[in-house]
Amino acid sequence: MIRLSNKETGADIGEISEEELQILVLALEEEDSKDQDYWIDHATVDMIEIDHLNAGSLITVLRAAIGDSDGIEIRYVRTA
Repeated sequence: MIRLSNKETGADIGEISEEELQILVLALEEEDSKDQDYWIDHATVDMIEIDHLNAGSLITVLRAAIGDSDGIEIRYVRTA
């Protein structure tokens, strides 16, 4: 599984599957192949939702993480 956290605060955001991570990686820009953090906002989540109809739980996790803010930087790590 993959754990998402708020890069700035370290707060846990939630857990996603490897398949959901691949959706995230395909949808967002990586600075390099070792990049494990992304800026997300409501427009980005809307785009992922439109492009990937099977990303329901990923969308829920991301929307909850952003909340009322303009956006956040998230980080992921693979767990055992």
